[in-house]
Amino acid sequence: MVERIDLHKHLRLHLVTDSALCGARGIEAVVEAAVRGGATCVQLREKALDRRPFVERARALKALLAPLGVPLLINDRVDVALACGADGVHVGQRDMAPEDVRRLMPPGSIVGLSIESAAQMIAAERAPVDYYGLSPVFDTSTKTDAAPPLGLAGVRRIRAMTMRPLVAIGGIGFENAAAVMAAGADGLAVVSLLCKAADPADAARRLRQLMDGTP
Repeated sequence: MVERIDLHKHLRLHLVTDSALCGARGIEAVVEAAVRGGATCVQLREKALDRRPFVERARALKALLAPLGVPLLINDRVDVALACGADGVHVGQRDMAPEDVRRLMPPGSIVGLSIESAAQMIAAERAPVDYYGLSPVFDTSTKTDAAPPLGLAGVRRIRAMTMRPLVAIGGIGFENAAAVMAAGADGLAVVSLLCKAADPADAARRLRQLMDGTP
């Protein structure tokens, strides 16, 4: 576990992995470069990988990220998170219930929950989660079963409904990052922007500058 996790700090720029988009470079190389450029959290998402190679990949990323103080979250799979000693789990509306995730994970683990609408937000406030992933904010091609986009108005509406951290995902790019932050997001989660980048470190650096309002 990463010691003394600061959610506001560590969820600022959240890299969600996609092994196909990383290509021949491999996930580890892309993750290392993105963290060097300013990514503050990594979520390992593997929908097609069998359990054993999933755990092996998760352990390799944990070994890479732990010395850097960067949390590793596992998408959906609590069994993989427990096997590799991940810092937390992110679940969607159709995955394991957050209450069950919290009960199974060690104390201090991060639990995130995807929110696709204001109606889901109302029920989620009773759940034992640490942050919400607003999904998707804009149209995205990296999640084929995504709900209709929330848009900036949806981000603002949900921001007014909760004090918990909001991490926006879906169609986030250089052209809209600042607007999403201004609408009330505490952090951004990206997939293709970093996984497909020719230089993930430079892409992460540019995105952080836009998010943080620095030249």
